[in-house]
Amino acid sequence: MIDLFTLEAEVRTDLGKGASRRLRHANKVPAILYGEGKEPVSLTLEHKNVFRAQQEEAFYAHVLTLNIDGKPVECLLKDMQRHPFKQIVMHLDFIRIDANHAVHTNAPIHFINEENIAKTGAVINHHVLEIAISCLPKDLPEFIEVDLADLELGQTLHLSDVKLPKGVTSDELAKGESHDQAVVSANAPKAAKVDNDEEAEASEEVASEE
Repeated sequence: MIDLFTLEAEVRTDLGKGASRRLRHANKVPAILYGEGKEPVSLTLEHKNVFRAQQEEAFYAHVLTLNIDGKPVECLLKDMQRHPFKQIVMHLDFIRIDANHAVHTNAPIHFINEENIAKTGAVINHHVLEIAISCLPKDLPEFIEVDLADLELGQTLHLSDVKLPKGVTSDELAKGESHDQAVVSANAPKAAKVDNDEEAEASEEVASEE
């Protein structure tokens, strides 16, 4: 099985747009590694390995290892540029991490038991699909689960309602209560709202006639 979280990389000294184009023609991906107070390093990776890894959700929220000329460096994927219509990864940004320093990243949300509330005819609105978090690298979750089993019609779950894994904190909530974002809500279907409006109008007409 391919290790999606370990990628071979080489230091590159041939920089610039022309050099990057030549790399892509050779089925390689230009990249940069920075962070932890060290000088940025320009890198080259094999496109086929990068393309395979980026198809997995976990690749975006997992501690990665770059084997740079045989020396392993732990990092996180910070940014990825894709071709606008071709299946080509154009550039990668990696940020170094330290086991003793907290990392700031976005963790994807997995909504579970959504079918329970959906059966009532409720319209589920996902207001956010990922959460900005801080934690030590060892505590980094691949995703955060939000259980909708007890969600009721008309109810909205906020960041403060989400149970985060041990050692993980929300960057937004750390800014104060005013940043308690809505995460998901269960709204009445539009048809039901129309019916209720019509009933209200009919009641008003009856009251006026009386």
